[in-house]
Amino acid sequence: MDLRELYKGCRTYRRFLQDPVPEEVLDEMMENVRIASSAANKQPLRYVVVTDPGVVAQMQDLVRWGGAVPKELGTPKEGEQPTAFVVLTKEPGNSWADIDIGIAVNMLATTAWARGIGSCIMGAVNKGGIARLLDIPQEDEEVKLVLALGKPAHKSTVVDVPESGKLAYYLDDERNYYVPKRALADIVRKV
Repeated sequence: MDLRELYKGCRTYRRFLQDPVPEEVLDEMMENVRIASSAANKQPLRYVVVTDPGVVAQMQDLVRWGGAVPKELGTPKEGEQPTAFVVLTKEPGNSWADIDIGIAVNMLATTAWARGIGSCIMGAVNKGGIARLLDIPQEDEEVKLVLALGKPAHKSTVVDVPESGKLAYYLDDERNYYVPKRALADIVRKV
């Protein structure tokens, strides 16, 4: 798969088959994020990989899904929920950590997608509840993002922005996602 095709398919997924994420995929994700670029090479991020079915089930109530679609369409139902999570945390006091978060979550999501595992990046999460559930020492680490993972149970397709100019993604009758993206000429200037 070439890089452009990888990124076209690496969309947000919110419904998953109930197959476990293979451990070798999770290991590859963690190795790739370990060697990823880090601002000033400070490496302030930590990762908690959640695969235990009981803990994964408890995580479901601590995350919120897509605000751009009605909850009944955007929130996975029982039997559609992710089968793994990666929780990204950062050490306190590092002003560059937010840059690293962006680099890291992109690395994790694209590595997963290269192996057929879909993801959803979530920032609207119960950070304190997640820290307590996973025994994350809140004085040493701050929960920043959660990456939900699983084999996708729907399609997510990049489309042109409609004439209305609306950028909100939308679903068809089968709950497949369509994600409008601006044209290259609308976002890039060459000088």
